Amino acid sequence: MKRMPAVAGSFYESDADELRKRIEWSFKHPVGPGKLPELPKVKGKRDNLFFVVPHAGYIYSGPVAAHSYYYLASEGQPDVVIILGPNHTGLGSYVSIWPEGEWETPLGDVKVNKEISMELVQYGQVIDIDERAHLYEHSIEVQIPFLQYFFKDFQIVPIVIGLQTPEISEFIAEGILKVMQKHPDMDIVVLSSSDMNHYDPYDVTYKKDQMAIEKIESLDYKGLYEVVEDKDVTLCGFGPIMVSMILARKLGKKAYILKHATSGDTSGDKSSVVGYLAARFGS
Repeated sequence: MKRMPAVAGSFYESDADELRKRIEWSFKHPVGPGKLPELPKVKGKRDNLFFVVPHAGYIYSGPVAAHSYYYLASEGQPDVVIILGPNHTGLGSYVSIWPEGEWETPLGDVKVNKEISMELVQYGQVIDIDERAHLYEHSIEVQIPFLQYFFKDFQIVPIVIGLQTPEISEFIAEGILKVMQKHPDMDIVVLSSSDMNHYDPYDVTYKKDQMAIEKIESLDYKGLYEVVEDKDVTLCGFGPIMVSMILARKLGKKAYILKHATSGDTSGDKSSVVGYLAARFGS
C-alpha cells in the first residue's frame, strides 16, 4: 500500500532539491524562526510531545510551521509521528487511519507503523481503517517533507478526522495515551494539523484567532469547540488540536504559543487572509 503525493507541485515543490530549499526558506524567513535547528548529538528525554502545525501552501504557512519543527528537531528524531489532520474532502469515515505501507513525497518514502495503527484502531474505538479519506487530503501530506528534511528512520501514523467533536477527540486522545503507556520506550510525537480562521480581512482574522488561541493556552478544549461553533471562527482542524489539548491535560503539559501569523504576513495581501498557528505542549 503506497500513498502517492496529492499536492506536490501545488502546496510545495515537486522537485526534491527545490523542496529542500523551500523548507530552508521557511526557517530563515522573517516570519520563521530565523535559522535552522541543530539536532542534538546525544538524544535526551523529549519534553514537547504534542504540536500544532498549519497545513497551507509552504509559501504561505511554511514559516509558521517551521517554529514547531524547530522545537521538534531540537529534541531529536522521534520513532513514530502520529499526524492528525481534518478531512477537507468529505471522503471516508468519521475518523480514518491509513494502516500500513508507505507514503511517498519528493524526498522519498516514509513507512506507516502498522503495529501502532492497529493498536489505535483497537484502543481509540472511533477510528476506522479507511484509505479513501487520505487519497486527496493535504493536511497530513504537507507535514511529511518537513520531517524528512531532518529525520531518516522515523515512521508515521496518519489519521484524518471528519467528525470534529469533543467526544470524538476524547476517544482518540485516550487511544493515543494507551499506546504511549504500552510503549514507554518508544519516542512518540503527535502533530495536530490545522489552519486558523479563513478568508476574513487581516484585522478580523487576528481577533477571531485570538479567541481560539486563548482557549488553546488554557487547555480548554471544550471552550475551543464553543468558540468555533458560536463565534464564527473558521478554524478547520479543531478536532486534531483538541486531541493534543486533551493529551497535554492528561500528562501535565502546558501550551506554549510559538508563532501566530497569517497569509497576509507572508504574501502581503491582507484583504482576505488565513490564520496560521505553531504551538507546542511541554513543561
